[in-house]
Amino acid sequence: MQELAATQRGGGGVGEKDIAQKILEAHNDVFSDIVNVLLFKGKKVLSADELEDQSPNAFYKADGKLRELERDVAKRWKKANIRVACIGLENQTRADADMPLRVMGYDGAEYRAQLLADNEAKSRYPVVTLVLYYGYRSPWNQPTSLKERLDIPPEFDAYVNDYKINLFEVAYLTREQVNQFQSDFRIVADYFVQMRENGDYVPDAKQIQHVQETMQLLSVMTQDNRFEEAYHSTMEGGPQNMCEVLDRIEKKGRAEGRAEGRAEGRAEGEMKGKRETAINLRNMGMDDEFIAKAVNVDVALVKQWLAPVS
Repeated sequence: MQELAATQRGGGGVGEKDIAQKILEAHNDVFSDIVNVLLFKGKKVLSADELEDQSPNAFYKADGKLRELERDVAKRWKKANIRVACIGLENQTRADADMPLRVMGYDGAEYRAQLLADNEAKSRYPVVTLVLYYGYRSPWNQPTSLKERLDIPPEFDAYVNDYKINLFEVAYLTREQVNQFQSDFRIVADYFVQMRENGDYVPDAKQIQHVQETMQLLSVMTQDNRFEEAYHSTMEGGPQNMCEVLDRIEKKGRAEGRAEGRAEGRAEGEMKGKRETAINLRNMGMDDEFIAKAVNVDVALVKQWLAPVS
């Protein structure tokens, strides 16, 4: 199959989206690839083996209760066993006006953790958050900085510190940027860019390394469960590239179409038999109500069938 139209079937909730994104982006090769392309224009600044997992959860007290903040994905970048930075990814399928406040909360929680940590060297490292927006039908149209979100009296404006988010609109990346990705994220980015540009998707034969995770992400982000169904299909072996994935989707669609055709044919034959029975019963003098009960259809349909006979 060469193309996939922008149909949307089924779909998962927000929780499923978060899970799918976390699974794919949690792979160090994917995480480092995203950061290297989006922050460093494809230059290999981060290596996958320099990343270590960090708990995405942070806790704070409010109203006397312990509350929790949870990032989508967070990793620490280490060189020579020294922490250089904390990097977080936040995924959005819709534009969120409060995103600057959310990012500020995530980053602030990490800085507070450094402040409270038992660290004799008293070393401090930066926290960087990337917001990945997957919408392809319209660009991000909400604030990208704290000041944009706040209603600030003019007298206070000079004294309010701003906080900007690092927003990257996946569907609006350039072709050059998409081609810089080396991991499976290139497939994801290519899909959303094509859908934005053409309303359709033509795959290439690039090998997929994390097949299940990539299919899960595409499935929940597009609300089209055919991607994940293609991975879990009973055909021998798993798909290795998007061409094979879409071939499976096409074959499954043809098989479903044939099954639907057979079912429709059986239903049509059954209704034809009922109509013939209804005509025979009328010829025997039975009334419409009796006939309707006998063939298990509405009286109105019986009247429609028998109108030429009466």
